[in-house]
Amino acid sequence: MTFLSIDSIHHTYFSPKTATHALSDISLQVEEGEFISFIGPSGCGKTTLLSIVAGLILPTEGTVTLHNKPIKQMKKKLGYMLQQDYLFPWKTIEENILLGLSIMGNLTEEKRNEAHMLLKEMGLEGVGSSYPRELSGGMRQRVALIRTLITEPQLLLLDEPFSALDYQTKLRLEDQVFSTLKSFGKTAILVTHDIGEAISMSDRILLFGSKPGHIHTVFEVPAPLKEMMPFEVRNHEAYPEFFQTIWKELEKLESRID
Repeated sequence: MTFLSIDSIHHTYFSPKTATHALSDISLQVEEGEFISFIGPSGCGKTTLLSIVAGLILPTEGTVTLHNKPIKQMKKKLGYMLQQDYLFPWKTIEENILLGLSIMGNLTEEKRNEAHMLLKEMGLEGVGSSYPRELSGGMRQRVALIRTLITEPQLLLLDEPFSALDYQTKLRLEDQVFSTLKSFGKTAILVTHDIGEAISMSDRILLFGSKPGHIHTVFEVPAPLKEMMPFEVRNHEAYPEFFQTIWKELEKLESRID
């Protein structure tokens, strides 16, 4: 059984005077445990598709199913991690992490202990009683990831979660997120503008074309790179050539836009 199925998605944004075709005939199958990245020129519909998968936007045409059930029925099985961490500044780190469980009425002592364990695993031991303003950007994003994982989502949707961080923090966080998701066997979709990030974290990379958004090319990440940590991937001999292959395809797309 396919884990996630995206079938014949078309989407148009309507206004009183215009109709903007954002996506055209998007079909994709994602297996459980896969890490997929969406890359492409600005305005090619990557985030629109992610929002449709999240059930935040109803597509004009087509269906999205998780375990053969409509995505609208499976929203509680999804986790969303954004560029901004959206931690509540007046709540402690522990309160922020457990807020979703508390709202759903699923907060238990076992879950509280799990939160402490995840904080320790992510190098954040002892910060549970701190407030977001006392943490760095990278630490806050790790908290956001823990807040997402604690609800036990089956599918994680990552919308440029590292783009606001400095480069060193970004590289360290890529490694931590990658290893954490692998250890939990999570399935993830990442939207990014960073080809290196897509290569280092993914099993497959989907390059989108625009006007309207469509899947232009699917790249299978070379097998040796899939088994490595993201930082190690960038130093592997297969990395530069694969990067250039994707870069050249992206340049072709962007030149058509110009």
